[in-house]
Amino acid sequence: MTSENYYNMNLKKLIIGAAAGLPMMAMAMPHGIERANLDPNVSPGENFYLYACGGWMKNNPLTPEYSRFGTFDQLRENARVQLQDLITNLSDNPQSRIKGTNAQKVSDLYKMGMDSVRLNKEASKPLAPFIKKIDSASLGKKEFAELLAWIHNGITGSFFNSGVGSDAKNSDRNILHIGEVGLGLGDRDYYLEENEANAKILAAYETYVKRLMELIGYDEQSQNRVWNNVISIETEFAKHKMTREQRRNPQLRYNMRSIDQIRKDYPNFDWDTYFSSLGVDGVAEANIASTSFMEFLDSYLPTLSEQQIKDYLMFEMVSDSSGVLSDDFQDANFEMFGKVMSGKEEQEPRWKRAMAVPNSMLGEAVGELYVNKYFPNENKEYMIGLVENLRTALGKHIDNLTWMSDETKKKAHEKLSTFTVKIGYPDKWKDYSEIIIDPEKSYLDNVYNASVWYTQDNYKKLHKPVDKTEWHMTPQTVNAYYNPTTNEICFPAGILQAPYFDLSADDAQNYGAIGVVIGHEMTHGFDDQGRQYDKDGNLQDWWMAEDASRFTTLADALADQFDKVEVAPGVFANGRFTLGENIADQGGLRVALTAYLDSMKDKELKDIDGFTPLQRFYLAYANLWAGNIRQEEILSRTKTDPHSLGENRVNVTLRNIEPFFEAFGIKKGDKMFRPETERVVIW
Repeated sequence: MTSENYYNMNLKKLIIGAAAGLPMMAMAMPHGIERANLDPNVSPGENFYLYACGGWMKNNPLTPEYSRFGTFDQLRENARVQLQDLITNLSDNPQSRIKGTNAQKVSDLYKMGMDSVRLNKEASKPLAPFIKKIDSASLGKKEFAELLAWIHNGITGSFFNSGVGSDAKNSDRNILHIGEVGLGLGDRDYYLEENEANAKILAAYETYVKRLMELIGYDEQSQNRVWNNVISIETEFAKHKMTREQRRNPQLRYNMRSIDQIRKDYPNFDWDTYFSSLGVDGVAEANIASTSFMEFLDSYLPTLSEQQIKDYLMFEMVSDSSGVLSDDFQDANFEMFGKVMSGKEEQEPRWKRAMAVPNSMLGEAVGELYVNKYFPNENKEYMIGLVENLRTALGKHIDNLTWMSDETKKKAHEKLSTFTVKIGYPDKWKDYSEIIIDPEKSYLDNVYNASVWYTQDNYKKLHKPVDKTEWHMTPQTVNAYYNPTTNEICFPAGILQAPYFDLSADDAQNYGAIGVVIGHEMTHGFDDQGRQYDKDGNLQDWWMAEDASRFTTLADALADQFDKVEVAPGVFANGRFTLGENIADQGGLRVALTAYLDSMKDKELKDIDGFTPLQRFYLAYANLWAGNIRQEEILSRTKTDPHSLGENRVNVTLRNIEPFFEAFGIKKGDKMFRPETERVVIW
């Protein structure tokens, strides 16, 4: 699903946020496919996605709150309802009235988010100290470094980002990373490509910037000035940032430099003051994730006036704080990013927005409550067995590869055998004792102080070994990940729900659903990025040159298949940007089927409700991606999401898989058919 690793936390991130060997529960005949999800008026050979998911799509039309809604989102909604029940009932828990307990922190933080009367009365007042600090700052070289360190210490990443994470070439140790700045609109193409859609977004962005400045008391002339400075600076950043495709290359993102070399290469910034102001001692070296961007930034900084810098920082600070301020701020943010960019018609109800903050900020405290109530031990036991079956199946696929040499296969097996598997929840829970939630202080102050704690907690990892037991998702998260530097796969309790994981369903469906998810994450270890890391999580080439060349040829052909898909009039999918996820989808499907068939050896493969086991397997997979999506969200995701759209994850991927054709009798002349010579099979 995702393998993103975040080095630190800021305000915005805190606001957002039965087979062989497997135990079986005593139950009646396992249920089959939900026929209501299907559209029998569509032939599986014409459009398998619509055949498998058309009924679900008709029965679950988009409501004004959503820009996209599918089975994946439905799981998230189910989890949110469960969490709402847990959090709202905390007020009845005596622990919630004892200052300093996790129950008190979660309960009080949620109540602050729900208190619209107080938030609207306070309006922009909680921002006053932040505004004053930026306004009153003198911006000599030393003072600018101090101010930027303050911004980076829990507010947002401006001009560049920094944080601590594992060394890609020595994954046991933590190092400092310095990377590119983010953009207000998320992707560089919004600033650089001239078309009607982007023009509409930029016009809305101008309205948004000016509205935020109006809300903190700026007059019209000042609002115009801030807009001109923000768009000028962000456009320059966009011109010099890596492309989406370049960011997928871990070799390009690894550029170790000594602190002396950093001072020499980027002399227009006071690095010593910056690090000391952050409280980061003993910096001897750092990874410069984008040397070309930092070279640009070093030459660009001296051209900016104090006013330009202050205007840019002011907007960044206010924008990233908007989610914990009054309705005026939240409405402005929704108008820009919810309506214009995603096509939503109305904002989420307040309880969802309020709950997102403790769910992110105190995620493992909430997670501990969640797993105690909603994650039975038998689910974990079943998953452990399922993962091992998938690991065995992937090993068979490696053995049978015709394009890989025996030497590289041996090392691939070594990597597979050393996968660390995390299921459900961590063995030890994060300690939040230093985070203080004080209802006497503003909502913003409480979230900001927690954000500072997270940032400092991250920087304190410098010079320490990597804690490979740490989880990078909370247990209640509906997602999964593969982390290349720890060579681990993780499946939080939140995703282990129907239809992804259902102990009352038959094995074909569970293998086609959660089994494919497991195989997907395993395959990430061998996709175009993951394959560059060895069994110990180090960025090191363990491939024979000819094997790497053959892999690249196959990967390029798969990227081409997705490049040809028109997702909107005149807009095509980006097969290179989504390559890792597309490789993982295909690998997950193929490996999960092998694991399922192996588990059923010497057992009768029975039809259920008129569907064969293989048909149930592929229908279960397709149902994972059932959903409806708005046009605006399609355009946004095509620029920003490394996952293909749901329909393409089904149709384009399945058109490479021979057993799928056999299961549904798909033949030459059917739109879903792809000639064998044009199919791409990697893992």
